[in-house]
Amino acid sequence: MIGYWLLVIALSAQGLSEQDIIQKMASAAERIKTVQCNFTQTKHLKMMSKEMVSKGKMFCKQPDKLRWEYTTPRSSTFILDGTNVKTLSNSGKESPSLRGGLAGSIARLIMNSVAGKCLTDSNSFQVTAKEMPTEYVATLLPQKKEMKRLYTKLVLHFDIKQSTVTEVELCEKNGDRTVIELYDIRINED
Repeated sequence: MIGYWLLVIALSAQGLSEQDIIQKMASAAERIKTVQCNFTQTKHLKMMSKEMVSKGKMFCKQPDKLRWEYTTPRSSTFILDGTNVKTLSNSGKESPSLRGGLAGSIARLIMNSVAGKCLTDSNSFQVTAKEMPTEYVATLLPQKKEMKRLYTKLVLHFDIKQSTVTEVELCEKNGDRTVIELYDIRINED
């Protein structure tokens, strides 16, 4: 009997279950109304040895507003406002507004990933999670045909103390991957 209780205590000390981790991250995401941060986006291309690095600022307001602004090496802005998607070039010239489509899906994917909202969307993703010393890591496998064509998986890294996403990794079907590191994160500010 003592051996049984030692086993129960040892298993309990190993941390949260996968479902508990997902629920904890999803609960934290529900409290997020706005996110502002800086980011570094690194594109790893399978066919090239050199990485492409961009930096910028991101502003997100739930449920459907995103401003993704590249500042280096070239400036451009990507805006999601409801169902409308538009881009602004470094000259400030606006592209035609797009409705929905793949561009809108990718914008919503980025917004929902940064806010951690895609963790409970079982129609869109199969989610697994694990606890690391300083972070939770969630791996999302796309379930919808449109996303499956582009991505094999998405990996979200959550800071345990702040309960915020600090890194998003998009693994593409062709072997390329994009890593977006978020920093100077401010939650629920005007």
